[in-house]
Amino acid sequence: MGLFLPHFVQGLALTFLGLWHIINTIKSYLVKGPSNFTVRFWFQINTFQFKFKHLELILILIFSVLAFLRQIIDFPYFHYAFKLDNFEHATMFIHLALFAGFSFATELTDSLELFSGFVGILVSSVFSQELFLLHFHSTDHVGLEGHYHWLLQLIVFVSLVAALAATVFPNSFNAAIVLSISVIFQGCWFINMGFVLWIPAFVPEGCVMNMASKNGNEMHGAVTCGTKEADFRARGLANLQFSWILSAIMIFAGVVCLKLARKFTIVNRLEYERIQSKVVDSTVVNEGFKPGK
Repeated sequence: MGLFLPHFVQGLALTFLGLWHIINTIKSYLVKGPSNFTVRFWFQINTFQFKFKHLELILILIFSVLAFLRQIIDFPYFHYAFKLDNFEHATMFIHLALFAGFSFATELTDSLELFSGFVGILVSSVFSQELFLLHFHSTDHVGLEGHYHWLLQLIVFVSLVAALAATVFPNSFNAAIVLSISVIFQGCWFINMGFVLWIPAFVPEGCVMNMASKNGNEMHGAVTCGTKEADFRARGLANLQFSWILSAIMIFAGVVCLKLARKFTIVNRLEYERIQSKVVDSTVVNEGFKPGK
């Protein structure tokens, strides 16, 4: 993942996936209520203009397969090369593909309710393997790059705990919302890492990107800081970025909760008034046709 584009693409995919999940999770909670809410690890697309129930699973499966192939095949030369760090990255996408493939199979065989717990276990395995391979990476991430990867491990750990909690407590809205927020956070952090670590213009002051040739026309780099003061400042900026990004995501989640709550409250009130109106009309009609009058 030592290039800007893979960080950006993967981050963008995770961000959109998390946004999709947080909106649908809140909507499901408001519609079903606390007593009937059930955690879902994927959502169907069902609108008036477009209906494709399994599109999310299909897109995740396609993305996982393409990302896996990119790691083991040297694009654009289609040359197989065994590189340990690439296979570590590819292994993460294997677990993601297993989740999407098994979930899709349970839908096709109408057995989702029977194996919903195992689907949650597969989701947990995605984050557990991501955390495991990030922590015991064959490529040493040192200096500023190492600090960004350490902060990434914190986010993945929260995703893992939330996924396990959602599996064990399938009616927990809190576990579902934390999982969605952590996925968004992962995506945003990947994008942030891509800019700060792999775009020279965004490298912190006092630090430089060491560029080295990777495969002819690709560049592989790492950021080093000239002084301890510059390194300390760069790490401090990374910590601030971590907090700012999380704050922005929490603000977004809060706004979505309030907006959707207001929308569904209005809809429910109108539905209640419509039912009450029907009850009143029915009572008036019955009183008007009492026997003996």
